[in-house]
Order: sequence, then structure tokens, then C-alpha cells
Amino acid sequence: MHQKRRFGRCIGNLRHLVCGAWRLWLEDYPVVPWRLRRDTLLMLARPPLIVFSDLDGTLLDHDTYAWDAAKPALTRLALLGCPVILTSSKTAAEITVLQAEMALDAYPAIVENGAGVIGLEEAETEHSTYSKLRSLLDKAPKNLRAQFTGFGDVDVDALAVLTGLSTGAATLARKRDFSEPGLWSGSSDEKAAFLDHLSTQGVFATQGGRFLTLSFGATKADGMARVLRRFDAERCVALGDAPNDITMLEAADYGVIIANPHRAPLPPLNGEDEGRISRTLDAGPLGWNTAVCALLDTLELT
Repeated sequence: MHQKRRFGRCIGNLRHLVCGAWRLWLEDYPVVPWRLRRDTLLMLARPPLIVFSDLDGTLLDHDTYAWDAAKPALTRLALLGCPVILTSSKTAAEITVLQAEMALDAYPAIVENGAGVIGLEEAETEHSTYSKLRSLLDKAPKNLRAQFTGFGDVDVDALAVLTGLSTGAATLARKRDFSEPGLWSGSSDEKAAFLDHLSTQGVFATQGGRFLTLSFGATKADGMARVLRRFDAERCVALGDAPNDITMLEAADYGVIIANPHRAPLPPLNGEDEGRISRTLDAGPLGWNTAVCALLDTLELT
């Protein structure tokens, strides 16, 4: 036990030495090469914190999709060797583009609202999952199936019109592996019958602001649990702004509800009364940055 403690102190000292050298380097080179941080310090000690973050309306600005306002906090996380796990309704094809832009592409990501995880040794991008889902969907009673128009039912140009995305973005959104969003055009009674039938096949639905998304039922919290089994982090924090983030926010050690003036606020969550879950005043990446920096200060992570 004594030898283990000495070894742990040595590793901690080594990490601090590398961090010190890194800060000196940053004085001359303000752009953070996060890939080097990730490939070196993560091998030296267990991360003091792992961050799970929603994208649209949270880390990404609701209107511009910019994330510049979050760069100070991302830099601090990089210096500490804290993984940032992007957690979104986006597909693997969409999210890997953002990971590359943010230099987070060596980390796992939770995709399609938790229906899949990419970047883990045991996690595969299973096209067979999507094929099975589509097969079960097509076996639904024809009168009900005809009322659901999924992303896989239309070509890229039609999907661009349906979603308001560019053709390029629609192409990425259509590359699904784990879930099927779509529009429901039938009555509420027909929708209930449709969902009842699918539930007998193990398929469940999540209603978003516009699209009804079918999957085999995994949530963002399920994806978070899979990632946490890979990283022996001391603590975890989740940040999000929407109903599909609730399970993740409540499951984390710390949760942050990012303000979003474009939607109704989330209801009180389990953990808010004791202060484990907090809310930001600022929206999007600015609120994200403030909350993460405040948490790092509270945990005395410098």
C-alpha cells in the first residue's frame, strides 16, 4: 500500500511538471494543441474530471453553432487532462466532424441520443442495428407505417427540404447507425397504435421538438455509463439544455442545465435541491464556459 501511494505521488508530480511546462509553452503559443494533451497526460494519471456535453444549445450556440466562447474552459480541461465527451442526437458522421474541429477526436462520443457510442474498444458502429430497426419498422401495419416518414424513406435532397439542412449536412444526418427520426402525419390515436405495436418489438420512441425518433431504447445516461467504464475518472459532470439530457444530468456527479431562451426551461430535477445540479444564467457556450470554469475552481483543479 505504501509503495502504491508513493507511485501515485510520483505520477501526480510528473503530471504537474508536464502541466507547468505546458503553461510556459502556452505563453508563447496560445492555440492549444489538445491532441498532444490527450495523448500524453491521460497516460500519466486518472482524469480528475470527465465532461459529458450536449451540443446544440449547450456547447454550440443555438443560432450560429459557434463554440468560441467555451474555449477558455476547454483549454483548462485540456491542461488537466480531462476528457470531453460530446453527447448528442447527431449521428457518428456528424459528430466526428465536430470532434475533429474541437480536437476531441481521440475520445469516445455518445451519438443518436444515447442509442450508440463510438470510439470505445468494445463499441462498434453497428449498421446491423439500424438495419434491424428499419426491418421492424417496415413490418408495422401498412396503414400505420404509411403515416411515418423516416430519414431512410427519402433521398438526400428531400431530407434537406424536410429538415432545413444543407445537402451536405443532410447527407451526414442520413448516415444513421442506431436510430430513425421521422415525421408523423397521422392522428394521435394512430400514433399510439403505431408506438404500441413497435414497443412489442422492443422499439421505443422519443418525441423531440419536431421529429419522432425510434430506437431500441438506450438513453444518454446509458451511453455515459459505458464511457465511464472506460475512463477511471474521479468525478463526472454533465451539461445539457433539453429533456433528452435529463437522465444524463441526474446520473452525473454534477449536472449543469444550460439556459436556453428558445425553449421552455426544464422542470426541477433530482439533485437541484442539494446543489448537485445547477442552472446557468447565460445561454449556450458562454454559459457552458462559466459553469465549467466555476466547477474547476470549486474542485480546486488548476
